[in-house]
Amino acid sequence: MSAFATIDDVTTLWRTMTSEEQTRAAALLDVVSASLRVEADRVGKDLDAMVAADDNLAAVAKSVTVDVVARTLMTSTDQEPMTNISQTAGPYSASGTFLVPGGGLFIKHSELARLGLRRQKCGVMEIYGSYSGNPGNSV
Repeated sequence: MSAFATIDDVTTLWRTMTSEEQTRAAALLDVVSASLRVEADRVGKDLDAMVAADDNLAAVAKSVTVDVVARTLMTSTDQEPMTNISQTAGPYSASGTFLVPGGGLFIKHSELARLGLRRQKCGVMEIYGSYSGNPGNSV
């Protein structure tokens, strides 16, 4: 199975990459695509069949793949990435919020929703009992 996006797609939709980033992106494209397929399997859907049947969904799958790859490439590999940091001078305080605890690849719920892979639950709870249709029966 092929990836939902290519290196050229990442360059076009995100930005020009260094040769090191291109090497990482090439490996990440397959991993991200496999991860999306696993997420689709969890909700009982075949993402490859869905993408083959709908050109618009294929474009969305490409966009989601590029977004996840770009976010992973932006995550620092030599230090812990922080989205927020606070420092104080006296009595020496520092705190921060990490981007991804533990690092690595992650797919947002909104990205899964764009692909139609969010599992929704629907159910009914009978509160008063059931009605059989006979007017003589009480509910």
